[in-house]
Amino acid sequence: MVKTEFNKTRVVKYLCWTFGLAYLIQVGAAFLYQSGKAAIGQLVIAAMMFVPALGVLLSGAGLKSMGWKPGIRKNITFYLIAWFAPLLLTIVGAALYFLLFPAHLDLKGEALLLSGGGEALAAMEAQGISYPMYILMSAIASITYAPFINMVLALGEELGWRGFLYPQLKARFGRQKGLYLGGAIWGAWHWPLIWLIGYEYGAEYFGFPVVGMLLFCVITIGWGILHDWLYEKSGSIWVPSLFHGAINAAGTLPLAICLSTGGSSRLLGPAPVGLLAGLPFLLLAAILLRRKEEP
Repeated sequence: MVKTEFNKTRVVKYLCWTFGLAYLIQVGAAFLYQSGKAAIGQLVIAAMMFVPALGVLLSGAGLKSMGWKPGIRKNITFYLIAWFAPLLLTIVGAALYFLLFPAHLDLKGEALLLSGGGEALAAMEAQGISYPMYILMSAIASITYAPFINMVLALGEELGWRGFLYPQLKARFGRQKGLYLGGAIWGAWHWPLIWLIGYEYGAEYFGFPVVGMLLFCVITIGWGILHDWLYEKSGSIWVPSLFHGAINAAGTLPLAICLSTGGSSRLLGPAPVGLLAGLPFLLLAAILLRRKEEP
């Protein structure tokens, strides 16, 4: 990786553009959700993932030296880690959650019925697809093509966070503090959605929305360390983008088999944004960070 020199002006411009545009978009997306147009709101949120890349351009930094070459043969190990590790870590985290809350495990589709998905469940059964089979099919999708589809959207964020901001923060504050600060900033970038539409945790938990905002920053600090490690090791922006896409693909699976998806238990899991379910990601991040800091 090319050594980065801290540029305060560009960092400030990047943060102003990236947060300003994203917060406006999130307010608009929340309005769509509250107006009964959630599908359109989801598309708007997906498009927002390109805002960090746009922020880099508007800061004057450019996108040229961010590792555009995939280097598949050289980086095959890191691509495999980025591809498969999120699902494995998500499974371990969900297992921890369901061990603590066994009554929340649902393999019959009751959660789908309670959320108004009775017609969808009936349509699946009419085609001979049981609910466990549907979950299995979803799991197969999350480990085959879904991470690569999500990778395209995740690239927009990775260019901004790992490609530009993280190297700048590490150059200014040192590796460990830079990673902590970068992860907190990444989490705070999502705050309006957490507040306005209950993004990731719902709106029925203790300390809403502040607890959810702070918890999400803890999770993104851990994720950020893992993304940054993959980026440093591979030198290719495509590797953390695939990792990001794989997390998004696997993260919804535990919710599909959870009977209770509201209340304060959501702060623990079963999705990896919860503290308990996210523990495997956080522990791995801590191990990698410690190894890097050891002389």
